[in-house]
Amino acid sequence: MSYAGPLALKDMFGGGHYGTVRAHCDRWQAFVKWCCSEQGPGINDARLIDREVLADYAAYLHDMVRRGDLAVSTAQNQLSSVNRAMAALRGDQYVKLPSPSKALGMQRTGARHSVPQGQDREQVKRIVDALCDQQLRAAAIVLLARATGMRLREAILADLPRLSREANDLGRINIQDGTKGGRAGASAPRWIAVDHHVQDALGFARQVSPGGSRNLIAPDESCLNVLQEIIRPARDVLHAHNLKGFHELRAAYACERYEQITQHPAHINGGLCCQADRNLDREARRQISYELGHGRIDVVAAYVGGQS
Repeated sequence: MSYAGPLALKDMFGGGHYGTVRAHCDRWQAFVKWCCSEQGPGINDARLIDREVLADYAAYLHDMVRRGDLAVSTAQNQLSSVNRAMAALRGDQYVKLPSPSKALGMQRTGARHSVPQGQDREQVKRIVDALCDQQLRAAAIVLLARATGMRLREAILADLPRLSREANDLGRINIQDGTKGGRAGASAPRWIAVDHHVQDALGFARQVSPGGSRNLIAPDESCLNVLQEIIRPARDVLHAHNLKGFHELRAAYACERYEQITQHPAHINGGLCCQADRNLDREARRQISYELGHGRIDVVAAYVGGQS
């Protein structure tokens, strides 16, 4: 399944649309891992997948959204990609979820309506201190996500020696590892200005990076190992300190950057810059979209609220 799905998707898109194919493949692989896991049906043959299996997967994603570990939009994208992969594998539309949003029983809202948790650096420090008692690498990921706006996967896979060198030599870092949608490499630079929070996060991450590794994955581990053995138990610590998930730290970063750029609080924090100076508001959203690794400015509303 892990091999056949991507092959069928590449054929479906005629060998092009690299970013789209990669996104579908990443989501398909997440589905395959669930299928093979204890929570899933324990199968590794696409011919055994039926609508009931897809409905069970939708229920699993629904639970993750309810716990705050996954955004509604991400869950819908997961299901849409599984639909595409199944169509590519089977050559028909027989085994699919007709409506991912109905299957989840949730609607994506677009703009954020709740204040991001993790904006208070004292709260983040308490979380890091708690994680340092049991899981140093999870603490490093929290610091990186809050300081740079990295996604969870980006923080795990970050090339720490390169980023440290860029921070020291250039005063900025280029986030390239673990990025979504084929946005890695020289064709898609993503430079973030360095302050002491970024320096501290990189320094701590390098200290706890496993021997022989350039990132937070040991040479004998996979990214999945880290997610299951480090990130999953760390979520309990986050929840105990009123942080829904790692993604909240990304939103906290976006709100902080909005205030730095506009000198006004983000819309979700009660700011009115989007009404007072629409050009400045739009410029801030464009910059934040770039720093977060999004291709579209309207996505920023999911982090800072308001209209784009």
